[in-house]
Amino acid sequence: MVAIGTLTPTRDGGWAGAILIMANTVKVKLVPNDNQANPKAPAFRVFAGDAELGAAWQQRTNENEPREFLSVNLDFPGLQEPISAAIFFSEDGTKGRAVWNRKRKDAHDDS
Repeated sequence: MVAIGTLTPTRDGGWAGAILIMANTVKVKLVPNDNQANPKAPAFRVFAGDAELGAAWQQRTNENEPREFLSVNLDFPGLQEPISAAIFFSEDGTKGRAVWNRKRKDAHDDS
């Protein structure tokens, strides 16, 4: 996994910081989604300024000692396909580290 940014908590319960997207550092803000009528709705909406870039869902790792993290999906014009990332939090909750992992092609995929 490659680190692509660092975020810090905001007063409204969200997160803010800079992440690297397509060789550009983008200031983003994760805003809590207060309209979670559906249990599968994202926990946060991801914004860069007024533009919504994606969403984040709360998840848990499958380790012996599970850790909470955010599964992030970013999509906007100029991308060939959406970017999947994760944000892992420090134990004291003062920092979030955004990481990205390239999708692996299937060994039998010729494309």
